[in-house]
Parts: sequence; C-alpha cells; structure tokens
Amino acid sequence: MPIPARIAQLSPQITDWRRALHRIPELGYDLPQTTAFVAEKLRAMGCDSVTMGLGRAGIVAEIIGTGGANHAIALRADMDALPITEATGAPYASQIAGQMHACGHDGHTAMLLGAAQYLCETRAFSGRAVLVFQPAEEGGAGGLAMVNDGLISRFGISEIYALHNMPGQAAGTFAINSGAMMASADFFDILITGRGGHAAKPQDAVDAVLIAAHLITALQSVTARNIDPLEAAVLSVCMIDTDSRAPNVLPQEVRLSGTARALSAPVRDALETRLRAICAGVAATFGAQIAVDYQRGYPVTVNSPDQADFAATAALAVTGQPTAPAAPMMGAEDFSYMLSAAGEHGQGGAYMFLGNGDSAMLHHPAYQFNDAIIPAGVAWFAALIEQRLPL
Repeated sequence: MPIPARIAQLSPQITDWRRALHRIPELGYDLPQTTAFVAEKLRAMGCDSVTMGLGRAGIVAEIIGTGGANHAIALRADMDALPITEATGAPYASQIAGQMHACGHDGHTAMLLGAAQYLCETRAFSGRAVLVFQPAEEGGAGGLAMVNDGLISRFGISEIYALHNMPGQAAGTFAINSGAMMASADFFDILITGRGGHAAKPQDAVDAVLIAAHLITALQSVTARNIDPLEAAVLSVCMIDTDSRAPNVLPQEVRLSGTARALSAPVRDALETRLRAICAGVAATFGAQIAVDYQRGYPVTVNSPDQADFAATAALAVTGQPTAPAAPMMGAEDFSYMLSAAGEHGQGGAYMFLGNGDSAMLHHPAYQFNDAIIPAGVAWFAALIEQRLPL
C-alpha cells in the first residue's frame, strides 16, 4: 500500500520539527531543550501518557488503540547529537557552537513524533503503542540506562523496533537482516612501562617505543590468525602517546588505546582473551610491564528472526518493494540493550536501515539528514503498530 495520505499531509510539519531540533543539538543526557520540545508535542497530540526522566533524560509516551490496551509494541528514536562543528551551511544549521546533529537523530526523533501524531489521530490498532525517545546513544549508553530504569517491564513491552538512516543507501529504501546488524564495541587502554634513558645509550634502557611497535604488530595477528576468517572482527590501535616529547630521550612509558569489535559474543570474548595474552607475552619478552584496561562497551545488535521478518513486511507495505538484505556493520548501537531486554521478557525486536541517499557519511561535519525520507520512516513506524497490533 502507498504511504497513507495523512502521513503525506503531515510531512511538511514533521520536516519543520526536524529542522527545529537540528538547530538545538544537545549531547548525551543533557537534553533540556530537546526533551521539552518532544514532550510538548506529545502532550499536544493527546498521547495517553507521557513519562519523563526514564534513564535520566528519556521520554516514554503511550497511545492506546481502539481495540484495548493489553499487548504493547515499542518504537524507539535516539535524541542526542555529537560534539562536531557543522559545515553544511544549511539555513537551519546548529545554533550551538561545536555541537551538531551529524548522525540524523533529529530525523529519527521527528519521524517518531510524526508517527505519534498519526497514531493518536487514527488509533486503528488493538493494544498500546509505546514510543521511546532515548538520550545518550552516542557513547553514553542511554539505552542501557532506560532498560535499567525499567523500560521493558514497567511498560509491558514484548517487542521493540528502531531504524537508522543510512547514507549511500537509496533514499527511502529499507534494508534489514536476521541476526547481527551491528557490532559490539569494546575499548582498551594499554600502558607499557619500560626504563627510560638517553637515546644514545639504548643498552641501559628498556625501550617502551620499540615494545609498543612490536605489540601493535602482534595485535594484528589476532584477527588474522586467531579468528575464523568467516567471522567478522576488528582490532585497531588508534592512539599512541609517550611521557616524553624530546627526540633524544627514550620514554619511560608508552600508552596505546584502541577498539575491538565483533559480530558475535564468542568472537568478542576471543578478542579480549588474545589481546591480554599477547600483552603478557610481549611484556615478558622485553622485560617490561604492560597493564591492560579493557572496557566492554555496547554489545552486538541482534535482530530476532521473526521480528526482522515483521519489520521487513511493514517496509513492504510502505514501499511496495521487497526489503533488501543489509550487510552487518562494525559500528555499534546501544539499541542492542533494548533488544536483549525485550528478548528476555518477550519476543525481542529488530533494527532497520532507512536509506538517506547520496549524502556525507554519518558523523561528518557536512552530513545532512534527507527530509525526503521522512514519510517512509513515519509510515514504517505506523505500519509496525497496525500490523503487529491489528484490530
């Protein structure tokens, strides 16, 4: 079926909302203007409840269909921006210095607001539509904060769905797969302590720079020789620093920092195990001390098979075209926490990509959300509710 006429009529208003949000990008959990904007719109629409402050700064709205309020399906949008200086030149560009909606969360939020407007007006479903507006997706684990604050159990959520715009994918098209959609993201900090000295007398020192070079090379063997070639994994050293800034001094300490990513829990565990073992072996080889601080970040984003099919069916209803298979990405997404919690308490959920067309990549200063995809995103959210909670 085509995009409902009412959603097409609402699209200019939703675009205005998106651009208003774009002007006021806020970071992490510090979203006072954003949450005030979202809450005001939800209350004006006539949502049956609007709960503030879940997971510190999250908002949850409920809309009850005409057929009752027993079963609950949730839809999620992220609200936070990035610490990036905008370079789009758009007339609605960021008004907050050094902050920008460079990932399209303003678009996600506006589309979910549009779906809320449509669902409040039509209520052509039997159950509860639970609309989740999440803070701190960009590294702050706002999804986990909302889960820990009782999101799934408090609102009786059995399934949860979300989408993300995707540059390079044809505008308005949908892509999804069953299983892993996005990777886990862990971070490590490695402190190498040798024995500093004069560069002209290396025999009297334990060269932490040389050790760091060997360690970086050795760590690349993890993905090349310890992980099944048919599995996906990334282990990248991204920063190197020393406690010396002189060209004739062998530093006492060298610090390496980076990230490890995987599309399955066993591979994720293997990356950490091998990194720690290699660090211990290199330390013993060169007579140095190597301390590893390994921090687990977002887990793998895993779509439940049935829910991925339901999401694809809803997309088919919007576009009239079969949904394309999505290649899993090595980026990470804290919607993974919500999917996992929904799987423990209900049936799980799914995460969808919505094409943004030929735009700059996510997290780029020149990135722009494509307002032309708004009707498709709103219609997909609405179709999920109407299909999963039929009258």
